[in-house]
Amino acid sequence: MLGAPEVANALDVASRLGDSRIENIERIRSLGIDTPALLLRSPMLSQVQRIVTADVMSVNTEVDVLSALSSAAQALGRTHDVMLMVELGDLREGLMPAALNEAVQHVLALQNLRLSGIGANLACRSGAAPSDENMGELSAIVETVEATFGIDIGIVSGGNSANLDWALGATSVGRINNLRLGESILLGREPLRRRPIAGLHTDAITIVAEVIESQRKPTKPWGAVNQNAFGESLQAEDRGEIWQTILALGRQDIDPADLQVHGCVEILAASSDHLVAATSHRMKPGDEIRFEPGYSALLRSMTSPFVAKHFTSVV
Repeated sequence: MLGAPEVANALDVASRLGDSRIENIERIRSLGIDTPALLLRSPMLSQVQRIVTADVMSVNTEVDVLSALSSAAQALGRTHDVMLMVELGDLREGLMPAALNEAVQHVLALQNLRLSGIGANLACRSGAAPSDENMGELSAIVETVEATFGIDIGIVSGGNSANLDWALGATSVGRINNLRLGESILLGREPLRRRPIAGLHTDAITIVAEVIESQRKPTKPWGAVNQNAFGESLQAEDRGEIWQTILALGRQDIDPADLQVHGCVEILAASSDHLVAATSHRMKPGDEIRFEPGYSALLRSMTSPFVAKHFTSVV
């Protein structure tokens, strides 16, 4: 959400606020929001001093980065909290389980680091789903680390919103005591199948697009047709003439395939700055069409400087 303070304040019941970019955490810190924070992406070496300065826990997989964080913390007279990430099959970030003990030993040897947690990430890159098996493996890994090194691991982070179905339905969650929730709270859906979550709202966020043109046009292009600006070769069905309506929204602002719209509106195509739709009637310039975004569309719209953000409190 690009460090939106309105969202941060609305999530004041969370144990921590998570963000993948240190710039966003710095933003909420500068606005006086001191809720504990977690940097969700592995730190860049070039940003270790900023990360330690922001007083944020970071997730880590690389010993060189851990050493740099320790040096930065020592220079600032601080202790930096870290969570080591372990790979459980989604093949994004994470130490292979066999390499975890060596990383734990490295953290424990660095005076200015504190091992506060062990976590895993699923269903992001490959869609590998949380299950009793892989969550049980994470619990077993944590208990092995504790027994091997004689320490207690305070936070065992099982994953993200994709873990909700498992967590709410499991007979036992084992050692898992933390989830990193974003999409489930913001969009009211679980990510594995995009099903609504009972008791939550799927329409808390709306993208509003303004009409800039609405003309009667054929559906099939003419002349020699090759690739478009994005390297796509599209085959258009000839449906005769339609009301083609263009909205001031493009791929740099949203993911056109990740918008839901109610009413007689059909998204046909998108370029960098134009969203092309078929509408049931001519619309006037200045008219608006409302969309419900999915995760990808929300991500782009929140980070686009060309999309104005308006926050409304509903009691």
